[in-house]
Formats: sequence, structure tokens, C-alpha cells
Amino acid sequence: MNKVFVAILLATALAAIEGTIVSTAIPSITADLSGVELISWIYSAYLLTSAISAIIFGKLADLLGRKKIIIAGITIFLIGSLLCGMATSMGLLIVYRAIQGIGAGSILPITLTMVGELFKTEKERAKGQGYISMVWGVSGVIGPLIGGFIVDQLTWHFIFLLNIPFGIGTIILIAKYYQEEKIILSRKIDYLGASFFSIGMMALLYSLIEGSNTQQWTTITQCILYITAIVFLGIFIFVENRTDEPIIPLTLFKNKRLNVINGLTLFCMAIVIGISAYLPIYAQSVLGKNATEAGLMLTPLSVMWTVGAILSSQLVGWITNKRIIQIGTILLVISTTMLMFLSSTTSPLFVFLATGILGTGMGFIAPMLIIAVQASSTEEQLSTAIGLNSFINTFSQSIGAAIFGVLFNITTSHPLKEIDAESINLNGSFDHTLFSAQQIHRIIEIIAGGIRSVYTGSFVFAVIAFILAIFISIKQSEENK
Repeated sequence: MNKVFVAILLATALAAIEGTIVSTAIPSITADLSGVELISWIYSAYLLTSAISAIIFGKLADLLGRKKIIIAGITIFLIGSLLCGMATSMGLLIVYRAIQGIGAGSILPITLTMVGELFKTEKERAKGQGYISMVWGVSGVIGPLIGGFIVDQLTWHFIFLLNIPFGIGTIILIAKYYQEEKIILSRKIDYLGASFFSIGMMALLYSLIEGSNTQQWTTITQCILYITAIVFLGIFIFVENRTDEPIIPLTLFKNKRLNVINGLTLFCMAIVIGISAYLPIYAQSVLGKNATEAGLMLTPLSVMWTVGAILSSQLVGWITNKRIIQIGTILLVISTTMLMFLSSTTSPLFVFLATGILGTGMGFIAPMLIIAVQASSTEEQLSTAIGLNSFINTFSQSIGAAIFGVLFNITTSHPLKEIDAESINLNGSFDHTLFSAQQIHRIIEIIAGGIRSVYTGSFVFAVIAFILAIFISIKQSEENK
């Protein structure tokens, strides 16, 4: 069991580090391949395909077996990594990142299911999920550092090629040591439903990603995407209601406890993307930090996420899981309240404290949510339920990025246009030949106001998460009566 768990941690590390290590290579990639205007799609292509494939891989794992599917998924991930390392143009790199994302979509739902299978008691599962969260937290710290070292000492290509030996080692460990608990199920795969779901969700996610990048939501292209999403997702629901083995059993949405858990996932992960995306902008544009210092301001989030995950695993058995989640959401409310008051005179220590509290809260929440999913679904639908939760985890990032982008632009676009500063860089390098000291001070205050509006939105999300956590607690108390 220990060797299988090591393989699970390795697989998790592959997906986790991939989300952070690429950021440090972006300047080198654009210098080598050009296509600066396509930078966001290096992230978005990976995000989009991993979101959709997570739920499909989760279902396939229930039908065909977890061992086969995760090995297949990691293999696709490694093929995508190899192709990314060999990319000769920005367009090809984006396509290869999409392939990489398809494989990555298998890792999170199936490894989390395997943890539930390996550890039988809730206490053991909590510790296992704590280690998984620790991997994500540590990756958030060391990913950019490893990426920077590789770019400085070698080339950006090796950031992707580094995955291959670790991925092969993971496959060998799983193939040799993982003895799957066999569950006999019908092996009919809902290809039609999977196709309609993929097309509909790709249209919806593409519209959200593109809209958040351009802030143009009513163009002809956007309207076509909305219509496509509505039509294909509507057909998907029609098909799922009439097939014997749906790719997403709609009965999952009748499970009120799962709905609350998935709602918590949606709002909590949206908060995280708001911190990750806008805190570096605040650090550089408002506080005048350089890129390295701005990145370090996110370190408390990752470090305390790990600490919170370890603490939460130790609390299992002492207090209920629902109470642990409640404590986590209270910490989210406290941290987002603090972030709403950021200004040009805020001390960096205040920011460190706020992000550290938020990281602790997420460390309390994230492992417990997965345990709650495991406890709320049947064994036959476990991978599918976790796959749905993993999809919502990624989908929330697109939703959060879009909403926070709108809030930031509504607050900043008009005031910046008034001083003819709409084309300024958000890295703090304001052109002193174009703007007076008074104008630069005004620009900084406008950006600070935009950041506050983003974190006001985060505060609202945190309050909603706390309310949902209360509902989980109430439901649990009713069950115990």
C-alpha cells in the first residue's frame, strides 16, 4: 500500500507542479516562439481540456477500472509533455498543452478515489487527503523556483520534459503494486452523451475564458458560443435521461449533500483564483514590488494550505468533519475581509497574514470536501462523483476569473481612460515621461480600488461558502438524531 500511495503522490505532483512551473517559463517561451497575444491560451488550453476530461475519466474509471484508466491518462499526459518540450511554434504549444490537459484530467479524480480505496477509516482517509493537499501546497512554492532554475540553467523545453521520468516511474509503481478492488459493472460507455457534454462545455468554458481575457461578452463569436453551449448541454441532458449508463448520472444532482459539497467547491476555488491572479498585480502595481517579490507574497497561501491540511487531518475524530469545514470557511471570511481593505499604504506583513489565514482555511476545507464526497456517493459511482467534483474545481477557476475580471475592469477602465492611461502595464513600470507623479499616484489608487472590488467579490463568495457549510452541518446533525 505504501508504494501505491507514493505513486499517487507522484501523480498528484505531476499535475500540481504543472500548474505553477510554466509561469516562470513564459518570458522565455514568448522570446523563442513569439505570439505574445496567445500567452493566456498556454494556461487556458490546459485548463479547458483537463476540466472536461476529469469527469469523463472519472466515469470511465467506474466502468473499466481505475488502474487501466489512470495509466492511460498519465500516458496521454506524458505524450503531451513530450510534444510540449518539442514545440516549435506557439500554436503547436497550445495544441500540445491541450493534449497534456486531457491526460491531467485523469489524475485528480482517480488518485482521490484510490486514496479512499486504500484507506478504510475516515481518520486514515483524512491523513491521506492531507498528504495530497500538502503536495499541492508544496508545489505552489517549489514549482516557480524549479521552473526558474531550469530556465536559467537549461531551456524552457526541459520544464515539460522533466515530467517524463517521474511519470514513467508512477506508471511502473501503479502497474506493479496497485491491486484494484474489482466491481462488476455494465461496460456500456455513453459516447453520445460524452460528445454532447464535451462540445457544450468546451463552448461554455471557451466563452468564459475568452470573455475574461478580452472583457468583450456580446460579440457575435461570444453569442454563437452561448447558443452552442445551451443547445448541446440541453441535448446532453435529454440523452442522459434516456441512456442506461450515462456518462454523468443525473441522479448525482438529486443528492442534496453532494450538491452542497460541490457548491462549496465552486465558491472556495473561485476565491483561490482571485488571490492567485490579482495579488501579484497588487504587489507590483500598487506596492511597487518586482516579479519575484510579488510571487513570494503568495507563499503564505501555499505554506499555510499545507499546514491547514495537516491540522485538519489531526482534528478528525476530535470534532466532526462538518465542523472542520465550518472553521475553514470562517477563516476564508476573515481573510477576504482583510483583503477588502488593501491600499497603497498597506504593509506587506498584513498581506502575508491575510493570505496565510486564507491558506489555512483552504487546508481545512479541501481534504474534508473530498472525504465528504466519498461518504456521500455509492461505491459504484465514486469515481464519477469525484470526477464531477474535480470538474467543478476547475470550472470554478474559469467562473471566478471571469467574474473578478469584470469587477476589476468595471472599477478601473473608466477612471483610467479619464487620464489616458488605459494601456498602462500592470507590472508597476509606469512611464514617467508620459505621466506626472500626481497621475501615477492616481493610477496606483485606481488599481488599488480595482483590487478591493475583486476582494469584495471574494468576500461575498466566502460568506456564501460559510452559509453552505452551515447547511452541511445541519444535515449531518439531522442524520445523527
